Amino acid sequence: MLIEHRGVGPIVHPDAFIAPTAVVSGAVRIASGARVLFGAVLTAEDGEIDVGANSVVMENALVRGRASHPAVIGKDVLIGPQAHINGSRVEDGCFLATGVALFPGAVVGAGSEVRIHAVVHVNSVLPAGSLVPIGWVAVGDPAQVFPPDRHTTRSGRFRKSWTSPAPCTGWRGGPRLVS
Repeated sequence: MLIEHRGVGPIVHPDAFIAPTAVVSGAVRIASGARVLFGAVLTAEDGEIDVGANSVVMENALVRGRASHPAVIGKDVLIGPQAHINGSRVEDGCFLATGVALFPGAVVGAGSEVRIHAVVHVNSVLPAGSLVPIGWVAVGDPAQVFPPDRHTTRSGRFRKSWTSPAPCTGWRGGPRLVS
């Protein structure tokens, strides 16, 4: 389903495939040979999304473009089922497995692999050819990779950057989440 949002509709190359149950909304550009499979949602919320040639967004994945963080998917990228790509840049030839989460400002360098249920945090940058193992968390620029039970041991500098939900939501009000 192609949906216009705030006066802007998707642009889909004629040889791209959009499954009938996929949702593509707003300023989304889908290049030649790309595939958006069943139940996937690509939504540009006052931002933009670019999906490169021959890339695949698998079943029930979410790709969200934000005003301050467009979602840019390079060519020959595979985004696995139930992945969540939120205002991130994924360079050419990357593999993002089932349930991966990329947060606003994250960059995944060319040819990188982010495996099942791994996370790339806000404004973190994975160099080209990187690997984030199953369930691990990448944090920083350049990213350091931590097992799931150790990602909070990162310096206070990272934890202090998460005093509000603003990096992910743009919302600036409310109480501090971390002191």
